[in-house]
Amino acid sequence: MSETTSKPLFYTVREAAKVLRVDAATLYRAIREDAFPAVKIHTRYIVPTKAIEAMASGATETGAVLNVAAMVQQRRIEQELAQRWR
Repeated sequence: MSETTSKPLFYTVREAAKVLRVDAATLYRAIREDAFPAVKIHTRYIVPTKAIEAMASGATETGAVLNVAAMVQQRRIEQELAQRWR
């Protein structure tokens, strides 16, 4: 693959929204609510390409609706439990 045809490591929120076929405002809201994976650099968010690919794979493998908000909630619970047991 040449560099011009390879996938980027990160998408801007607008690019990710276009890939996901949702409005950018919807994706920004999900990111701010910690319901969608992103990286914050100063005041900008970027979305890892792998996060989008993992979500697509998860939905395909399970054949079910992938609820990102539920995944984030489960992660929060696991982090809280880990904090308590330190």
